[in-house]
Amino acid sequence: MANHIPVMYTEVLESLDIKTDGIYLDMTLGGFGHGRGICEMLGKDGLYIGLDLDSSAIIRASSSTGGLKCETAFIQTHFSRFVEILAGLGVKTLDGILMDLGISSYQLEESGRGFSFNFDELLDMRMDTSSKLSAYEIVNTYSQERLADIIESYGEERFAKRIAARIAQDRKSSPIKTTGQLAKLCAQCIPARFHVPGRNPATKVFQALRIEANDLLSGLGDTVRSAIAHLNEGGRISIISFHSLEDRAVKQAFAEAAKGCVCPKELPVCVCNHLPEIKLLTKKPLAPSSSEIVANPRARSAKLRVASKLVISDM
Repeated sequence: MANHIPVMYTEVLESLDIKTDGIYLDMTLGGFGHGRGICEMLGKDGLYIGLDLDSSAIIRASSSTGGLKCETAFIQTHFSRFVEILAGLGVKTLDGILMDLGISSYQLEESGRGFSFNFDELLDMRMDTSSKLSAYEIVNTYSQERLADIIESYGEERFAKRIAARIAQDRKSSPIKTTGQLAKLCAQCIPARFHVPGRNPATKVFQALRIEANDLLSGLGDTVRSAIAHLNEGGRISIISFHSLEDRAVKQAFAEAAKGCVCPKELPVCVCNHLPEIKLLTKKPLAPSSSEIVANPRARSAKLRVASKLVISDM
């Protein structure tokens, strides 16, 4: 079984300032590494709510609650649907929220769903296996132009157009079915001088396909803003992102929520009476230590942003 190593484990738990009787929402429980840590700090009056698109993650987490004192609820859903989940549980406000936007070691190494280029598997990349849209469908049915746009936008790959053109050409003779086929194609399209030591040339393309197949960026900023609205005064929200588009969406959502007056600059005094919702606890995102990156290379691109809900007396 894959050994899941939660990124910045200590920093995340400390950032949430966990209360033993609090209610905590883990919007992407993944390997249940951070989640298990949260639960271990909760008492019998505490509640942990874990969400994930992947039913396997829900099953594994549900079977890993031995020795925990708190109440737990594990639900398979996209993080954007958290409001209706809370309503169904009768929960109105939260003491802490965690989002880890990475993928788990299980998904990479054992799921058999083609998340990784390290194994030659069928192209899939669906976290929710009941979803119709897979990486196979994207690669083999999207137009060349749409493929290039996704690879460039979501993967930030400079050779997106070249890769999309090659995909469109190769699939005319037969579908591109496996991760091995796609990874080899990407390596051939990217000039050797642009290959980064220690990083597979297909990394950015696989990232883009994973985001598209699982709708991981659409509405992320709106979800973060809605999550902030559900925090109790003094509650914390901690978000780990792994590439610039995710981090940008989180940063912008935090900045908007931390902003006070929104009046036009030409007005001499404030008339909007708009108050900030949160205090930024990380003006710059926290990054993993060098020792953590050595122990867990997948952590190298992680960024942790943390904010706390302002209390009325702070305003």
